[in-house]
Amino acid sequence: MKKKLGIGKAFLYTILVLYAIVTMIPFLWALSSSFKTLEEIVSGTISFIPKHFTLDNYKQIFIEQQMFPRWLFNSVIIAVTVTLLNLLFNSMAGYALARLQFPGKKSIFIIILAVLMIPAQVTMIPNYLILKQLGWLNSYQGMIVPTMINATFIFMMRQFFINFPKELEEAAALDGLSRIGTFFRIVLPLARPALAAQAIFVFMGSWNDFMRPLIVLSDPELFTLPLGLNSFKGQYISYWNYIMAASMVFTLPVLVIYIFFNRYFIKGISFTGGK
Repeated sequence: MKKKLGIGKAFLYTILVLYAIVTMIPFLWALSSSFKTLEEIVSGTISFIPKHFTLDNYKQIFIEQQMFPRWLFNSVIIAVTVTLLNLLFNSMAGYALARLQFPGKKSIFIIILAVLMIPAQVTMIPNYLILKQLGWLNSYQGMIVPTMINATFIFMMRQFFINFPKELEEAAALDGLSRIGTFFRIVLPLARPALAAQAIFVFMGSWNDFMRPLIVLSDPELFTLPLGLNSFKGQYISYWNYIMAASMVFTLPVLVIYIFFNRYFIKGISFTGGK
């Protein structure tokens, strides 16, 4: 039996390693190509180590392409703001649904579940018309306000707080903390695994979003990176060295966010109360 388990585990690890290699090869090639000259990229030879290492591609997109730093700034502002607002409001809504008693609680929860079943594409036109009436088209608030809450993560946080030990909240109440104080000083700090998972997914969704900026934004100075890279690619359709460099800059923040939250993310959304 142990021999069979050992063979099965070795086979599983082999599959995972092969999958990891296949997944990493395109990224490593793109990273390598961002430091290559155009002539080397289009030469037809596949190599992961540049023969003529150069930083000119990054100098080109940051210095010569004047709009690229602005697109990067827009993406950072929108993605970070959306992530922070989601962490706050989704957690507050999830905690209220899990702990508080108020009229219409079940109806609100059913509505949230119903929203999960509606494809995002269905709401694009209504959202556009609402933003147009508010005068929020082509603005930061038009990008941030409609995405500052998410039904999926409200549901996730509710499930987390349902399993949160009530004894900790009762102890905080005995020490004189109000409900709000308990939430911000006791509950949220201990909800870091769930918040980390939420932060990664929300940030990635906002950072990689292409369709919403395409609908809401029309001024090139307000473009986010996905939308800006689309026009950048149109401008440099044959200059793959510039495109690879821009893609690496676009990818880097997501990697940093994942690395930063990884030690919390791997814990999942479970909580034992042992600490």
